[in-house]
Amino acid sequence: MFLRDKMTDGLIEVLDMNAVFNPFTAVVHGRTQIGEDTMDEADFDKTALVFPSGESLPRCWCDSHYRAAG
Repeated sequence: MFLRDKMTDGLIEVLDMNAVFNPFTAVVHGRTQIGEDTMDEADFDKTALVFPSGESLPRCWCDSHYRAAG
């Protein structure tokens, strides 16, 4: 799965899908894609990631209290 970093507008190849779906995990392990080059693995803050289309990640993936009113 690829996500986009809002700060750099670069694509991130997600290496740990469970971290993306887990609302109790704040970071995602992946690597930046620059053209055909693949960079070293790193951790990325989930709040800085969106889908490649620019759409935000679902709240239930990022907020462990997503069922609370508000």
